[in-house]
Amino acid sequence: MPGDDAYDTYDRLISLLDASSVDYKLIDHAPEGTTDAVCALRGHPASEAAKCIVLRVKVDRRTTRNVLAVVPGDRRVDLDAIRALYAARYVGFSDAETAERLARAIPGTVLPFSFDPDLEVVADPDVVAQPRLYFNAARLDRSLCLPGADYERLAKPRVEPIAGPLPE
Repeated sequence: MPGDDAYDTYDRLISLLDASSVDYKLIDHAPEGTTDAVCALRGHPASEAAKCIVLRVKVDRRTTRNVLAVVPGDRRVDLDAIRALYAARYVGFSDAETAERLARAIPGTVLPFSFDPDLEVVADPDVVAQPRLYFNAARLDRSLCLPGADYERLAKPRVEPIAGPLPE
């Protein structure tokens, strides 16, 4: 499944943006998937980047949810906040294979959008408040910039405070 879907994710995103008349900008750059390095290539502060992490949330012994947490690039996902949000027993990072399958993208290129019904998007309020929001566009060599309000309108994330400070 990650094969064809991973390649189609970029086209699906661009089609969604074009069909919605969103004012976005594509930015070509050297292949890079780490937040700080790609922000330097794009020329903006990390606070304007969308960092996207696929999480596994065990609500109880039988119920597991997959959550795409979207936080500003200069912050980290607060796992305790996610745990409280879902009244979960456990929250952890998804394994790479599951994350790639659900996000339909390779690590470092995960979009702040979900095209899989089994992947719920939760975005920090500081993400949707950005006048300019940057993220890799399901490719290591191309990024996208769009207003946070347009991102919120199209992605329809659950907006909750889920970002914490980076560890020192």
